[in-house]
Amino acid sequence: MAEVATTRRSRITPEREAELYEAVLDLLREVGYDALTMDAVATRTRSSKATLYRQWGGKAELVVKAIRHGKPVSVEEIDTGSLRGDLHALLAAEDDCMMERNSALMRGVAMVMHHNPDLREAFRNQLLDPEMHGLRAVLQRAIERGEVRPDCPALEFLVHMMVGGFATRALLEDQPPTQAFLKSYVDAVVLPALGVPTD
Repeated sequence: MAEVATTRRSRITPEREAELYEAVLDLLREVGYDALTMDAVATRTRSSKATLYRQWGGKAELVVKAIRHGKPVSVEEIDTGSLRGDLHALLAAEDDCMMERNSALMRGVAMVMHHNPDLREAFRNQLLDPEMHGLRAVLQRAIERGEVRPDCPALEFLVHMMVGGFATRALLEDQPPTQAFLKSYVDAVVLPALGVPTD
């Protein structure tokens, strides 16, 4: 089965795939997930619907892969030698403009996931699980360096804390998340919770 998927994907060049994903994200920002159709993607990208379904199976898979492709760096690839450096490097991967656009997009997708099991499953499998795996690797390195105690009770809440910083800025202050805000948040909230000094 994996060989078939690999063979099918090889028909689209990486450049064409990136172009398709960018078009999907543009449509998603313009009309939202519910109004986004495979017909609209086919028209926007000058593709056939059959090709889109053959490559991605359906809208949920295509949208989540487009979001994942748009992420500038994999969490697991970051290794600066310190947990603070790793978390700051993760935040520095997107400038404020991109962070604002992606934050709005993710809020819209998150709302739809509550009543769309296909999207929720694709999001978990393609985006959330790999990100959590990457953050666990970052934390494991911090534990091995002696920065974080292996029995620290806040370890299991790192993802919750990071997502909270992104989500609550817009909710509570009607402001998009910015690098400056999130780096301050990491230093004031996340690292102290993990027992990591910030000075």
